[in-house]
Amino acid sequence: MTRHGAIDLEWAGGSHTFRLGLAEIEELEATVDMSVFLLYAAMNAQVPFARLKHYSETIRLGLMGGGMKPVEARLLVKRYVDERPLVESVALGEVILRAAMERVHAPSLEDDAPGEQKAPKSNGSTSAPSTATPP
Repeated sequence: MTRHGAIDLEWAGGSHTFRLGLAEIEELEATVDMSVFLLYAAMNAQVPFARLKHYSETIRLGLMGGGMKPVEARLLVKRYVDERPLVESVALGEVILRAAMERVHAPSLEDDAPGEQKAPKSNGSTSAPSTATPP
């Protein structure tokens, strides 16, 4: 299983793939001068303390990580972030970053793949998973 984090969303008049891979996360951290973990907390706080640049850069880099050319990503962000109601960008930026931080694989690519083992879901327990085989 890989840490993929891609997500397909309807935005800016079409369907787009957003993905923050490690390269995009490193660029995001450098661009906004903030750890991705702190940025994640900033976007998900009861009263978010993230700045507009945090959202616009998350969207731009998410588009690039999803395969869009940098110039096209920058143009879409200019048109649909800089010139639209800011609240629209807040929700989108949060979803893109959440996918990068929380999703460990792309469901449409790996969930039904034969022979793939899924990671066990956490039940909040701190004990190690059982290695016993069922009878």
